[in-house]
Amino acid sequence: MERRTFLALLAIPLLLPLAEPLLAQNVRSSRKRNTDKQATSRYIFSQAMRQARADGWHKLSIGQAMGQIGLLFVGTPYVGGTLEADGAEQCRIDLTGLDCVTFFENTLDMARIVKHNKYAFEDLQQEVLHTRYRGGVLAGYASRLHYTSEWISDNVTKGVVQDVTRELGGVIFVNSVNFMSTHPQYYAPLKLDVEMQATIAGIEERINASTRYYIPKDRIVHIESRLQTGDIVAIATSKEGLDYAHTGMIYKDDAGVAHLFHASSQKRKVVMDVSVSEYVNSVKSHTGITVARPVDTP
Repeated sequence: MERRTFLALLAIPLLLPLAEPLLAQNVRSSRKRNTDKQATSRYIFSQAMRQARADGWHKLSIGQAMGQIGLLFVGTPYVGGTLEADGAEQCRIDLTGLDCVTFFENTLDMARIVKHNKYAFEDLQQEVLHTRYRGGVLAGYASRLHYTSEWISDNVTKGVVQDVTRELGGVIFVNSVNFMSTHPQYYAPLKLDVEMQATIAGIEERINASTRYYIPKDRIVHIESRLQTGDIVAIATSKEGLDYAHTGMIYKDDAGVAHLFHASSQKRKVVMDVSVSEYVNSVKSHTGITVARPVDTP
């Protein structure tokens, strides 16, 4: 099945829920839209797994499998905040719209289950829970790996990725995270929960006490040849209180160009962009990259 065919199949169920919000403006319609998204996400997943099985992607390296799965999502709308909702924290999966984190996260986790010859949506749910939460345990909002620095370190500990930044010539990344604890008004679960704010501040302190590495933006061009398809790229920022401003993955084309493959908020969709060095150098506040390489599962 070619990607064009895959996208055409996705268009069928995606069109069906669109009329509902126009017809109803109440809680019932909101719940139905959520149900529609869940059903459509399962359909998208099933079609991706259908192609993975047909083409034998379990035989590929995990990075190459990520590349093939990622290509299926080119053109998927950029949608922020898909992990946020009222009520208790849940391990949500929404493939109808992706942001920069959920694009690489879902691509990675689909590749991980494919490598184990697993193709059920429940397998994906378990894998996302494993990579998204500290120690693979969902224990409320604060257990989610909100900061990319901690996502990388926690998934290194779990054997999901390897931080190859230092071996690529990276230098110590000196910065301090505190954005969530100092701006709780931007996070619904934190707004009125002083205890959770304190918990988040404690997590930030632990992150700040760790040693991290990044490749300064002017050096990226010199290490691009050593990057691989599927490498997860976190783009460091000079913005106060944050570690990284954006994430994506690498896709190496036949000419050897290391493209940034990401869900772009500017282009409002998943795109295969320019080389990662060109992309990072085009934004003044971007300062460099950290590279997490997926570990091939046995």
